[in-house]
Amino acid sequence: MDKGNQSVVSEFVLLGLCHSWNMQVLLLMIFLMLYITIMLGNTAIVILIIIDLHLHSPMYFLLANLSFVDMLLSSITTPKLITDFLREMKTISFGGCMCQILFVHLCGGSEIVLLVVMAYDRYVAICKPLHYSTIMSLQKCIGLVVASWTIGFVHAMSQMVVIMQLPFCGPREIDSFFCDIPLVIKLVCMDSYTLGILMNADTGVIAMTCFILLLISYTYILLTVCQSSKTGASKALSTCTAHITVVVLFFGPSIFIYVWPLSITWVDKFLAVFYSVLTPLLNPSVYTLRNKEIKNAMKRFRSYYIDFKANI
Repeated sequence: MDKGNQSVVSEFVLLGLCHSWNMQVLLLMIFLMLYITIMLGNTAIVILIIIDLHLHSPMYFLLANLSFVDMLLSSITTPKLITDFLREMKTISFGGCMCQILFVHLCGGSEIVLLVVMAYDRYVAICKPLHYSTIMSLQKCIGLVVASWTIGFVHAMSQMVVIMQLPFCGPREIDSFFCDIPLVIKLVCMDSYTLGILMNADTGVIAMTCFILLLISYTYILLTVCQSSKTGASKALSTCTAHITVVVLFFGPSIFIYVWPLSITWVDKFLAVFYSVLTPLLNPSVYTLRNKEIKNAMKRFRSYYIDFKANI
């Protein structure tokens, strides 16, 4: 079968999460509420960090960027998932499928690097406090955020260059609710086993390497914290445990999707939901519940709002 590099598939069929109409109606309501919560929660964090002068520091600048990436990551897949619950035939155009892959890996790659940058920020703050303001200047923070987006873009484009050259001419059913590389690779009109391993390895090695580096860095930070004063140790420990929780929530599903795929349909779908919906939802919750400065900023905002309403 010689199809060259030209695709003859104009659209793919998404099998979604389930086939029961009653279950789809229930899931529609659940995911709609989750998506609204994601957008409101992360938007609130970004706005709070912008307007509260007490939060104008490198750590919260990076946190605002993390919330922004989470909103983008969720918006790539969740609105399509919600609207598909209303459709009997769930399809996505070839171009739309490629765009999903591109932007999922762009945002995912950027978030991986951003989490590493946040770990570096905590390392400097805790292990080199006297030089913190010099090392983590505003220009340095902006440069690191730009670097995270650049690395994410290069990673995503390296994947797309390969995928766009593949022939799609036969099966077009994707057993999930959005397009991702491991699923799309299975549909090419050629032996894709080796290619699938290589494509997964490209993402998996990056994710696994960053995950190990993050665990090592936070272990070193926590060891340093244990040797510091009790008050400073308590504050630093609270911040670091919040960061570690987010790292585990983000990297856990990624590792099982790309590094150690289980090839169990319902598990793969659960991991996909966790990666694209639950993680962006949990991030603002983790930082809000465990961060005293965020809580204090919320109290100041509420007090200001109440005073403003009282003076009207």
